[in-house]
Amino acid sequence: MLKSYLKKIAKIANQGDAREESYYAALEELLGKLAQSFGKGKIHITTLPKSTEAGNPDFRVWDGKQHVVGYVESESL
Repeated sequence: MLKSYLKKIAKIANQGDAREESYYAALEELLGKLAQSFGKGKIHITTLPKSTEAGNPDFRVWDGKQHVVGYVESESL
């Protein structure tokens, strides 16, 4: 799982024109796979959700109803 993610982000980085948002799909996929591996297959991941009490996170992880599991802020180097 992690190996696949690292390959994807390396491919994106090697293109030479990537911005932080260019990596979001790969990270969203990794988060989904991690959730499934922990038996939490029913979570939802919102990329660039509207502003929240946590500020402006890049991702919101939630149960698809009202329970927020957490927020993720990503940063490209």
